Amino acid sequence: MKKDFYEILGISKNADAAEIKKAYRKSALKYHPDKNPGDKEAEENFKLAAEAYEVLSDPSKKAKYDQYGHQAFDGSGGFGGGHGGMNMDDIFSQFGDIFGGGFGGFGGGGGGPRRAKGSNLRIKVKLTLEEIANGVEKKVKVKRKVQAKGVTYKTCSTCNGQGQVMRVTNTILGRMQSASTCPTCGGSGQILDKRPSEADAQGMVLEDETVSIKIPAGVVDGMQLKVSNKGNDAPGNSVPGDLIVAIEELEHEFLKREGENIHFDLYISFPEAVLGVSKDIEAINGKVRIKLEEGIQSGKILRLKGKGIPSINGYGSGDLLVHVNVWTPKTLNKEQKQFFENALNDEHFVPSPEKSEKSFFEKVKDMFS
Repeated sequence: MKKDFYEILGISKNADAAEIKKAYRKSALKYHPDKNPGDKEAEENFKLAAEAYEVLSDPSKKAKYDQYGHQAFDGSGGFGGGHGGMNMDDIFSQFGDIFGGGFGGFGGGGGGPRRAKGSNLRIKVKLTLEEIANGVEKKVKVKRKVQAKGVTYKTCSTCNGQGQVMRVTNTILGRMQSASTCPTCGGSGQILDKRPSEADAQGMVLEDETVSIKIPAGVVDGMQLKVSNKGNDAPGNSVPGDLIVAIEELEHEFLKREGENIHFDLYISFPEAVLGVSKDIEAINGKVRIKLEEGIQSGKILRLKGKGIPSINGYGSGDLLVHVNVWTPKTLNKEQKQFFENALNDEHFVPSPEKSEKSFFEKVKDMFS
């Protein structure tokens, strides 16, 4: 089980942006590879802290994590594929501002080429209520930018493959040397050498790829999942971007979703309400038979435990709430009308609700509490 992000950084859920950044800097300084050479545990903690910060420092990701936990990111956290697959250069390039320029990559030099990351792709996947309740694997076709066959790269002559250029300036304090990203190769240390005619200026071509997406049970409309390394490639020795999958929930013909609970309107006739009856009702995975007692009242809500949507965090399932509605006929024949006219003053037809029965407003209040 993945460790809680707040626990990793040693902060509370109420921590503001400044506290989150301060906690991450403290952890990063403590477990930085330069300070702990050859220490695998320190390296693991360094990656965990970076993963936690990547999520908690982003308000939208933080909100999703607070609501759904690690499952909000398809079980992959902020970086995708688990922190074990993270690249240290990616951490340094994404969070360099945290270190205030005081740290570089491994070896403490801070120089050397960096690996660029391709752009992300975004798609929308439509899911039925049944697919959401059970989880599903979807195969989608995406157009990705990939490096064309036959493309070759050569060492950047501007930075000699270092990814950085050094500048010396004269100041009142003397000669000062500073490093900046190479403007020619963008820090990768490589530039395009040869490319086929069908490739673009960066040596890339568009290709169709079928991507398999495992969607866990319990996702909600608007949630975004991430499939790591299925976005666009970038030139040279790069890391592919990610495929961002937005969930769209399709409306069900009979069932209405409210969080993890499902609502179903059951209409019964007046004779059925008086005499009681067994009914087959719609549920997510087929029909369910319920028994209605004699004299059931319109507005009665029957709760079927565990027949709703599974929690995305694995905390059980919601319920199926059956709302009983007694259907009043609009047209009657002569005999039927006579029967009800005779019953107008019958003591058995005079409304006499029990004190234990809740009013409509009390039922609504209970439903949303």
